[in-house]
Amino acid sequence: MVLVAASFLLAAYVPRCAAQVSKALLASGRIDEAISELNHNLSSSPDDAEASNLLCRAYYSLEYWDQAEPHCKKAVTLAPGNSDFHLWLGRVYGEKAERANFIVAASLAGKLRTEFERAVQLNPANVDARLDLSEFYIEAPSFMGGGDNKAREQAMALSPLSPGRDHWIYARIAEKKKDFQGAEREYRLYIDASKNDSKAWLNYTLFLRRRTRLDEMEKAVSKLDEAHVSRNDSLFEASNALYESGRNYALAKQLLRHYFSAGPVEAAPAFRAHYLLGELLEKQGDRAAALDEYKASSSLAQNFAPAKQALERVRR
Repeated sequence: MVLVAASFLLAAYVPRCAAQVSKALLASGRIDEAISELNHNLSSSPDDAEASNLLCRAYYSLEYWDQAEPHCKKAVTLAPGNSDFHLWLGRVYGEKAERANFIVAASLAGKLRTEFERAVQLNPANVDARLDLSEFYIEAPSFMGGGDNKAREQAMALSPLSPGRDHWIYARIAEKKKDFQGAEREYRLYIDASKNDSKAWLNYTLFLRRRTRLDEMEKAVSKLDEAHVSRNDSLFEASNALYESGRNYALAKQLLRHYFSAGPVEAAPAFRAHYLLGELLEKQGDRAAALDEYKASSSLAQNFAPAKQALERVRR
């Protein structure tokens, strides 16, 4: 009887341990290892819903939406009561919709709305699900289920869950209506309500970039670098904003070094950070250092096409 109980406990423990290993690989940006580990786990435990979700997320990080979709679908089928699984399936539909023709996009929009709404229903405290659902309501036309009032409802629900995020929703609504003064006011309120959080500064930075107020954007990025960093992906995103705007590459590299020292995160995989650092170095003429970064990127995700192409280009 004792042996039976011990075997049962071991069987329950092993999937949880495997999931933790895979999550750690994803968080550190070691995508090739994560995919290999997850496929191995699923070959012996095909009904492991969490492993299916994690494999979906691994392909998602590579922007392989078609490969991600069946694994996210499987996770939802195996564990229909898991809020996060519905959220990730909705995200995959969203990425595919952005790249599809109008008819296909309209069909996918309905699917992603269903998944986001289900994620919120299953876990009303799921902040990420409410944020993604809000963005859908803001961006989608009414005939697809969008609507500002629906987004405002999410903002009111978010206010006690994550102070400041409600202002992000109000800012996005104002920006969509071309009320840029109102949007800026809400972005600044977000910064204040979040107590100077880097994520709030990032959203203000991206707003300024969209408005092509690049000098102010650069100043906001400097503030971001000095702010409280709740999520390291804000450092990566701010660095990318500088790179794409052709501004202050030195600060962009500094942000990436802070990102690496703080520790990579799944939302901004390390293989992408190495690639971005390589781009910055190449722009500055340091091809040898850029090559090292592109190699580092490819070593983590050998199927990441931009790094492969960069390696070929720099080696010529």
